[in-house]
Amino acid sequence: MRKPTVLFGTVAIGAVVLSGCSAGEGVDVDGGGGDNVLVAAIAGEPDQLDPHKTTSYFSFQVLENVFDTLVEPDENLEMQPALAESWDLSDDQLTWTFHLRDGVTFHDGSDFTADDVVYSYDRIIDDELSNAWRFSAVSDVKKVDDLTVDITVSQPTPNLLSSIGGFKGMAIVDKDNVESGDITTKPVGTGPFKVASYTSGDSIKLTANEDYWGGAPKIDGVTFRFISEGSTAISALKSGEVDWTDSIPAQQVKGLKGADGVTVDVAASNDYWYLALNEAREPWNDVRVRQAIAYGIDRDAIVQATSYGTATANQLAIPEDSVWYTPYDKYSTDLDKAKQLLDEAGVGDLSIDMLVTQDYPETVTAAQIIADNLKPLGITLDIRTVDFATWLDEQNTGNFDMLMMGWLGNIDPDDFYYAQHHTGAASNAQKYSNAEVDKLLDAGRTETDESARKQLYADAATIIADEASYIYLYNPSVIQAWSSDLKGYEARSDGAIRFRDVSMG
Repeated sequence: MRKPTVLFGTVAIGAVVLSGCSAGEGVDVDGGGGDNVLVAAIAGEPDQLDPHKTTSYFSFQVLENVFDTLVEPDENLEMQPALAESWDLSDDQLTWTFHLRDGVTFHDGSDFTADDVVYSYDRIIDDELSNAWRFSAVSDVKKVDDLTVDITVSQPTPNLLSSIGGFKGMAIVDKDNVESGDITTKPVGTGPFKVASYTSGDSIKLTANEDYWGGAPKIDGVTFRFISEGSTAISALKSGEVDWTDSIPAQQVKGLKGADGVTVDVAASNDYWYLALNEAREPWNDVRVRQAIAYGIDRDAIVQATSYGTATANQLAIPEDSVWYTPYDKYSTDLDKAKQLLDEAGVGDLSIDMLVTQDYPETVTAAQIIADNLKPLGITLDIRTVDFATWLDEQNTGNFDMLMMGWLGNIDPDDFYYAQHHTGAASNAQKYSNAEVDKLLDAGRTETDESARKQLYADAATIIADEASYIYLYNPSVIQAWSSDLKGYEARSDGAIRFRDVSMG
């Protein structure tokens, strides 16, 4: 939300409460950085800095600059070498061999080797962490030698590269850093910047990693400040107090574009926002009731109010400019159809406990519109607004009727659907289950012909939307702004915040 994860992938499941520092308490690691430091204002505070356990976008904004993955997406979302400089796939498509870079070190000076890859992936799999589903086809991760790793899969896995490189939730971590517990607030990675200090409620300071395998950054460091109020972040940007921000209310984009010394970028993204109804509760386990909600809402009004025209209404997850896009427009606003479905289900005068979070103001705004949309249907929306950590806890425990959130940082079609809609999958908080969808999603994970694979996901997505497992709302844009003094930065469609190649002045 790749904002939550999921939001990079995702806002989703398994938040861990930040520990180890109280408000105003600094966690010093190794200094504070020099004068040439970029100040970035992000809209919320990370819940923690363990890349394998967090699902918060605020965490991943920082961790993108601290950790590396074996491969990583370029600006076109094609996977490129990172900690692995090359890889081979066996003729039977069951063994992926990754050749690692020589001479890479962690921030503590220890050498990066194949042991770290095996440890990191085994940790995700064995501890059943939130991204373990990405390894569902992996039968073994084995060290061949210090600079070679074999990943064996039980079936052809066309999305393996995007699974291990799509976002920093698959980062390579340091075993000692994990076992000491320091990784939650003082992580040790191999990335271009290292954590210097963490002051809860205020900021995280990074310093440049002069020994970075990709070359030392051109700036001395990055300070991430937590500024949830968009107008405050924009004022700080205009005044020069901060150099970059994505804490930008959509209604202020137009005015900000005319500000002196400020660059604004609005880029199409692969993200999506949705509603989900808890199918473990009545009457939301009745598909007709969920469909009635889908017919009852006004997506265009939600899009306008939440994004001021910067987002695109969409009734499926994958945006129109993607090669995986599937046309779908079943749920135009139709109150008569919604009433008919509610009558058929034998329900009326419903009350919905809707979970939203002030950390994502668009959820609060949308909830107010949805409340007005559903009132003519005899449905009362009780809007429950909580902080994001509580939102995650309530989602994980199933304590909601309906919630709104987004998934960010998606690349492969599997990222959009499997974890959210496969029976029992990690992020299927709404408890949706359909045997045909399971079959299609399983097949999509092994199909190597792109055309056939696209049809599998189109069929699955259509059923998911027909049955309102998610009620999809829109695809947002990535909106970011920065000082004209910041050079070499570009907004990315996957929402990844990379400062390793930028310069100041």
